[in-house]
Amino acid sequence: MTAVDPAPAPARPLNWWETATRWTQVTFTEDDPGRMDIGFWTDVMRRSRSNASCISAGGYMAFYPTQIPFHYRSTALGDSDPFGEMVEASRSLDMAVMARVDPHAIHADALAAHPEWAALDQDGNPVEHWAFPGIYVTCPFGTYNREFTTEVAREIVREYDVDAIFANRWQGHGISYSEAAKRSFFDATGLHLPRGPRDPDDPAWQAYPGWRRQQLSELVGLWDNAVKDLKPHVRFFPNLGSVAVQDLERALVEEHYPMLFIDRQGRHGNEAPWSAGRNGKRSRSVFRDRPVGLITSVGPEEPVHRWKDSVGSPAETQAWIVDGFAQGLLPWFTKFKGEVLDTRWVQPIVDAFGLHERVEDLLARTTIRADVAVLDPTRRMAAKAGAPLEVMYTDNDLHGHGVYQALLEAGLPFEFVNDQRITRAELDLFRVLVIANAELLSDADCTVIREWVRDGGSLVAAFETSLADAEGAPRSEFGLADVLGVRLRSRARGPVKNNYVALTGQHELHEPYAGAQRIIGGTRVVEVEAADGTQVPFRFVPDYPDLPMEEVYAREAPRDPAVVTREHAGGGRSVYLAFDIASLFWESLQPDHGQLLAGAVRWALRGDGRAQVSGPGMVDVAVHENDRESGVFLVNLTNPFTMRGAYREVIGTGPYAVSVTVPEGKQVDEVRLLISGADAPSTITDGRVEVVLDRIGQLEVVHVTWRDAGEDSE
Repeated sequence: MTAVDPAPAPARPLNWWETATRWTQVTFTEDDPGRMDIGFWTDVMRRSRSNASCISAGGYMAFYPTQIPFHYRSTALGDSDPFGEMVEASRSLDMAVMARVDPHAIHADALAAHPEWAALDQDGNPVEHWAFPGIYVTCPFGTYNREFTTEVAREIVREYDVDAIFANRWQGHGISYSEAAKRSFFDATGLHLPRGPRDPDDPAWQAYPGWRRQQLSELVGLWDNAVKDLKPHVRFFPNLGSVAVQDLERALVEEHYPMLFIDRQGRHGNEAPWSAGRNGKRSRSVFRDRPVGLITSVGPEEPVHRWKDSVGSPAETQAWIVDGFAQGLLPWFTKFKGEVLDTRWVQPIVDAFGLHERVEDLLARTTIRADVAVLDPTRRMAAKAGAPLEVMYTDNDLHGHGVYQALLEAGLPFEFVNDQRITRAELDLFRVLVIANAELLSDADCTVIREWVRDGGSLVAAFETSLADAEGAPRSEFGLADVLGVRLRSRARGPVKNNYVALTGQHELHEPYAGAQRIIGGTRVVEVEAADGTQVPFRFVPDYPDLPMEEVYAREAPRDPAVVTREHAGGGRSVYLAFDIASLFWESLQPDHGQLLAGAVRWALRGDGRAQVSGPGMVDVAVHENDRESGVFLVNLTNPFTMRGAYREVIGTGPYAVSVTVPEGKQVDEVRLLISGADAPSTITDGRVEVVLDRIGQLEVVHVTWRDAGEDSE
């Protein structure tokens, strides 16, 4: 080996990852050796206060003088060692170091020597790379990953002062029909690998996701043990995409992965800017005790167009990072290509990372808490649609998008409950559970929710929630009928036009609609009857034509329940909305729908909860707290490009009224604004701290410290 020979490194703690909170990633290209400026990267890491780095090392291409046969070296490498130099630069700044490997493809010489390394198509031919002809996709289930990639990882750990290995694109691309995969699948299931279009009724297709999960789980366990065997503090982290850690066995994740990473590098198209923070909520709903990093690209992210070696809008990049860490994700930026041809990304990274550094101590001391939780049902939605079970999350959950947007516009902080973890312990973290449309709920899920509501929890549910079991079999009645106070008359019908819901009786949910006798209804509606002991504040106006114009009027009085509310003996409340309100709000963004969703949550909550923010535009709110302090984070997402990327600038807005509940037995000690560094004048009204912010830029944090009632301030 001719690698850089660093001075012996002191033994590092096994929990080194606890202080790895701001990450710099550099992904090399083949021509980078000899072109990139190590001094530039050292300066970026210093200015951004990065305390951890992820540097390209090997796999598909080696950027160090590897000695492993068929470990392809960059043709520009020569006698250089850019990976080793970046490791030294990182260590000079006392940073943790992660080595990136990418095992998803091999070159032709490796294929000729080891044909068993390649993924095969259904005809037994090596799968050529879809984007770069002449190289070949690897099989994740054979000796390439189990032996070759393992030895690459061990070589890096032996020769360099690193803390971790990070594997990108390691899970395979489509089904590999290699001999190793066919043999393993048959031995485990007695079946042949599935062929043809995905068929959810085919036993082979049914068995494939579970077999794949088991194979991948064994593989990452093997890798982690292989590097820890050399140096106990070193860990192996596979890139798991957007919370796709659910694709691995939970016990294995708990044993091997003290921290996780989300590879959602930016938004694209009409994706909402709050998607960064949503990633944090989803992660916590799966593993509440694991720190999670959000990988952010300095360039634009588009599903079709590829401009990886580019620079995106600075304000867009900064907003993605800030919304991520406000919702509990550690900032990580990635730059493709070590040679830098455009430096416009540097200052936005420095600024965003600087904001994180200013609030890092508070983040470390506190936990994100909320009174409201939204059920995240996307895995079961994907399974019901016949998609592979390993596809955990899609961007097609319009119901979820709608309720997220409505609660964000209302200034209500909220968290997620994962639909695979509907347990009493999870629900007891919250006061209100919102189910925008989870048709698939098991009997056990319904029982947990029912008992939680009986003991004082509140439920807001809409549309087809609980009308099928966990496997998608239709029920003849709502699984939660007794909780919601409704009986099914007929399943969802539609699409319908000119559907309206009329205000009936007297109810708090009517408050936003002064002057209106009715508001817009849905496009798909469920016919229900309201049980005794409920209220019906909105009823459907029976359908009528939308043309000719002279015929567009109601023929009948309001009749069928559209919204049913109920007060429960244990102190909880429930609201059922019998139409596609959440998805329709996302599609059309009509304010009446958003106000009804938010109003239902407030009514179920019996107020505004632990924190509430009101003001112009759009802010994403998160509450970080412990027994002695509360930090209300306000991320300003107000922009002409809020609902269509990319931001061009940060536009300051205000004023904002922030209201925080005084905890029982506490009184206010001090109220400060952490970003502007100023004291915040406040008042106490009805047991709540009230603060008005005249204007905020990208971020502000209202920090309230508490002392015990009767305790003197220092």
